[in-house]
Amino acid sequence: MTDIEYPALFLKRGEEARLKQGHSWVFSNEVDTKRSPLGEFEPGERVAIIDASERLIGLGYINPHALICARLVVRGGEHGIDRSLFGHRLNVALALRDMQYAEPYYRLVFGEADGMPGLVLDRFGSVYVGQIGTLGMEQLKPELEAAIAKVLKPEALVWKNQGSVRSLEQLPEYVETPIGQLPETVLAREHGLDYAIDVEHGQKTGFFYDQRDNRASMQRLVDGKRVLDLFSYVGAWGLAAAKFGAKEVVAVDASDSAISRVRANAERNGFADRVRAETADVFDFLKHLRQERERFDLVIVDPPAFVKRKKDFAEGRQAYRRVNEMAMQVLGRDGLLVSCSCSHHMPYTELLNQLNQGARHLDRQAILLKRLQQSADHPVVPAIPETEYLKGALLRILPS
Repeated sequence: MTDIEYPALFLKRGEEARLKQGHSWVFSNEVDTKRSPLGEFEPGERVAIIDASERLIGLGYINPHALICARLVVRGGEHGIDRSLFGHRLNVALALRDMQYAEPYYRLVFGEADGMPGLVLDRFGSVYVGQIGTLGMEQLKPELEAAIAKVLKPEALVWKNQGSVRSLEQLPEYVETPIGQLPETVLAREHGLDYAIDVEHGQKTGFFYDQRDNRASMQRLVDGKRVLDLFSYVGAWGLAAAKFGAKEVVAVDASDSAISRVRANAERNGFADRVRAETADVFDFLKHLRQERERFDLVIVDPPAFVKRKKDFAEGRQAYRRVNEMAMQVLGRDGLLVSCSCSHHMPYTELLNQLNQGARHLDRQAILLKRLQQSADHPVVPAIPETEYLKGALLRILPS
């Protein structure tokens, strides 16, 4: 089957179909545990994934204790999972981003979409910030670091290995810099704006490139307008609005440190006179604005995931409905609403449904102007629905 000596992971009959269609996950209930008992595998080790007829599907890695117990990395068996493979995959990912972006600021590796399941890697000039979410990729970290050093030659590589996804694989959380030294100031650059970010203590890798293309959609919409940026984090939406001509931007986030970043970034980019940043709970702030009869021409609702797990769906759906309905209440006549969800378990159609229901409850009409999705440096694999997580809508909210 293959000259590469990896332990065999046999699938039950018929369970190879999804892999052959392009997916890369193997669930524990798809494994033929009589032929390949899960308890006999070392957590994180490389395996050969084989169908019931003993045909090799490809090579991957395994975590016998996780629901997604194996992930396919290489189809066929001609090449092992090693530094050479990672170097090739990094070069392919780099060529794709360089084809799309003029400057070296983007998500360079987006897990399965770039053939490196369990890894995301964001680029901030010569600084790279990565997150590993699977035990198998954690075990492969030495090979991965060697490939990054050779191909990318980073000034600094930071592992920001934190978050709930690691607990699912029983992995510890930590932050470390195995290559180089983190400079005092790390910048993300987008639409001609510079954002100073906190790599070590900020959310995720420090910045969210996935909204880049969506932020660009404001260019012809905000000139001379009043804009409200909710869940602003470091102010990427709000500062983009200022860059595109908004006369006033109010940015709101519950985090003091995030709001400090918004103020500093507004100053850095010359918008301190047009950007006001407020530390507040978004729901409380919207209630206050409504009581004060404040009105905005454009409101941006870009919250953290309200539906992190399937079982949270009902509660999370209600949260999306509530925050967007409150946002509509502070919109001026014929105002614009940008509403986003990064919850994979919140379907786009259901997000639209909640937006429509919120508008109808206020006796208003929601008109969809543009569907929003993750930026091109977060490519979607059609065979892997999980790679398409970000969805959103640009709406005009009219009186009925």
